[in-house]
Amino acid sequence: MPYKEKEIEKKYYTIGEVADELNVATSLIRFWESEFDNIKPKKNRKGNRQFTREDLQNVKFIYHLVKEKGYTLQGARDYIANGGTDNSNQMEAIEKLKSLRRFLVKIRQQL
Repeated sequence: MPYKEKEIEKKYYTIGEVADELNVATSLIRFWESEFDNIKPKKNRKGNRQFTREDLQNVKFIYHLVKEKGYTLQGARDYIANGGTDNSNQMEAIEKLKSLRRFLVKIRQQL
């Protein structure tokens, strides 16, 4: 029976990792942190931001509203304040489909 490695899940992400995940500048993440109450990463002794998985999901949701749906910052704040949720299952499905598409494009390029 082959040994299957368990995928290690990180507890904290740096601002650079969050920015890379969304393909945006770290300054945009810092700006959104100041604009939205639901992005509150912990800071270590050096002052470096440590984003949890929940923080990452919140940033992805804001990215989805602002960059993909075309909401203004105020519109996104209002949507969140009025109980708009990120519909995690739908967002997760979209992420998996994007990942699958990248994989298939990579295979096509290799052929």
